[in-house]
Amino acid sequence: MGKTSKDKRDIYYRLAKEEGWRARSAFKLLQIDDTFHILNGVTRAVDLCAAPGSWSQVLSRRLYEGREESADVKIIAVDLQAMAALPGVTQIQGDITKLSTAQAIIDHFGDKKAELVVCDGAPDVTGLHDIDEYIQSQLLLAALSITTHVLAQGGTFVAKIFRGKDTTLLYSQLDIFFDSVSITKPQSSRNSSLEAFVVCKKYNPPEGFVPQMINPMIDNVKLLTEQTESQVNKKLIPFIVSGDLRHNYDSDMSYNLSVNTDGQYEWKDAVQKPICPPYEEIIEMTRTVSLKNAAIVKPGQKGNEK
Repeated sequence: MGKTSKDKRDIYYRLAKEEGWRARSAFKLLQIDDTFHILNGVTRAVDLCAAPGSWSQVLSRRLYEGREESADVKIIAVDLQAMAALPGVTQIQGDITKLSTAQAIIDHFGDKKAELVVCDGAPDVTGLHDIDEYIQSQLLLAALSITTHVLAQGGTFVAKIFRGKDTTLLYSQLDIFFDSVSITKPQSSRNSSLEAFVVCKKYNPPEGFVPQMINPMIDNVKLLTEQTESQVNKKLIPFIVSGDLRHNYDSDMSYNLSVNTDGQYEWKDAVQKPICPPYEEIIEMTRTVSLKNAAIVKPGQKGNEK
């Protein structure tokens, strides 16, 4: 937490230090729990993008509170960067877009799955709302991807979103996997911030869905659908990755070139080239002489007329 005058005036900043929380964001999870009771009865929880660890702190304090057999509680914090140790929390320094990370989580739970997955991760904001919203949505979908591997049937998923024009699309994507999807903005979340949180309860994926590890920022939708024999996946993956309802190509995605049996790409000319384009003369000039020596054509004159 910083030391600016704005922070000093922030009541949640001061309360976080007074109560021993690593960041003011701890109050966001506490307030979400007060409203939705997501921590009730939970013994296996995963905190994605956990550093610096304020949400893991909340899980540690709340899940171990009043329990005689603390060994029944298992909490895993996942992040690419290391963070200071927390009592009762196991850390995995790994990438949430890797299948190995999902398997490490399941192994730690003794081949069981989590009852709760939370994610307060966010990119470094640029201030350009459209870009920030898009990148955050991709991070959320990556978190959802690993969640489909590690979350037990009936479990709960909570993650940060940036409110914007595509919020309804995200809601529809999440609604495929959960019986209940709510969007909330805790009181401790600043009004000036675009952030809100999705609270997804009762994990219930479509029958026949096979979890696949998806990195929506780089993955090829076509290849993803070819990697599974599940017909449900073939229909859902294009919508989950790019919001495509028609299962056609996405104009914002880059696709691999179609190569022949020799691994070569065959270039094809345009079906109908432009007739007498305005740049035709300059193209012809560059083929015969350098632009330095080319004659300057004045308006109304033809060719190399001087």
